[in-house]
Amino acid sequence: MSDNAMPIDMVSHLEEEGEIGADYLEEFLDIADIGGDIDIDVAHGRASIAVVASDEGDERDLAALVGDNGEILEAVQDLTRLAVQTRTGSRSRLMLDINEYRVSRRHELAKVAEEAITKVLLSGEPVALAPMNPFERKICHDVVASAGLVSGSEGAEPYRHVVVSPAKDNAVDYIAKTI
Repeated sequence: MSDNAMPIDMVSHLEEEGEIGADYLEEFLDIADIGGDIDIDVAHGRASIAVVASDEGDERDLAALVGDNGEILEAVQDLTRLAVQTRTGSRSRLMLDINEYRVSRRHELAKVAEEAITKVLLSGEPVALAPMNPFERKICHDVVASAGLVSGSEGAEPYRHVVVSPAKDNAVDYIAKTI
């Protein structure tokens, strides 16, 4: 169901989640004495919040809030989801991005998936990617599916990873599109 086709009550609920999450994050940033602007959106059937630098010095502070490989970002997202759940009484799937980390990571992961697709198409053998969190695996699965190949997740957290496998039907079509 596209965002335009979502029922109005669902959109209202997601907007409420975004507002609650933004209020929580605003207070969190104030306590931590970190500057930043908060943007709220509803995208792909979930509330989405982005914290972006409002002044030059904010980028460094926000980068610290992302942490190495987004670990701190994941923790802040979990805390924000809990704050929303506490207020609404229902589980939240809110997505948080800080300092455009997820945007740039999405591009990096698309490249990783495309390289794996090329290897699979050339060798005909499955290719295992490095361990990733669920958000990152989803991005890779989407890229692989759009190329007409097959992917699955294997292993247990935190070592769960995507394996890209050939799908004989669409390999020639994908190669033709990329040339």
